[in-house]
Amino acid sequence: MKTIFDENVVNELIERIQNLKSSDTAKWGKMDAYQMLKHCTLSEEMYQGKKIYKRLFIGRLFGKLALNGILKDEKPMKPNQPTHPEMKITGSGDFEAERAKWIELLKAYENLSDEGITHPFFGKMNKDQIGKYVYKHTDHHLRQFDK
Repeated sequence: MKTIFDENVVNELIERIQNLKSSDTAKWGKMDAYQMLKHCTLSEEMYQGKKIYKRLFIGRLFGKLALNGILKDEKPMKPNQPTHPEMKITGSGDFEAERAKWIELLKAYENLSDEGITHPFFGKMNKDQIGKYVYKHTDHHLRQFDK
C-alpha cells in the first residue's frame, strides 16, 4: 500500500499538485481548488502534530472502524466523505502560496517522529497508519480535481 513515507510517492503527489490550477472545478463536493488546498494544509499540520483538534463524539464511537475500513486495501477513498467542522474551508485566499505550503508540508513527512497522533475522528494513529492515510487523503483530493 502506498505511503507518504515513500519518496517516490511524495514526488508523484507533488507533480499532481503542481498541475492544479485555481480555476479547476471539483468533480464532487463543495470546495473550490483553493479551499481544497487549505483543507489539505490544515490536515498535514494536524498529522505532523502542529495543530490539534478536539475529539468528535461520533469518532469515539465509529472512528477506529472507519479508519480500518479505509486502510484495509488499496481502493481510493470514496467521494463526499465527511469533513471535520474545523477543516471546512470557506472564502478565498492565495492559491499559489497555499499550494507551495502544501508541497513543503508533504516533504516534511520524512522527518516525522514515531509518536503518532490522536486524530479528532479516528483516535490514536501510529506512524504507519498516518503514512497510508495521508497518501489516501491526498490522492482523494487530487482525484477530486483531476481532469
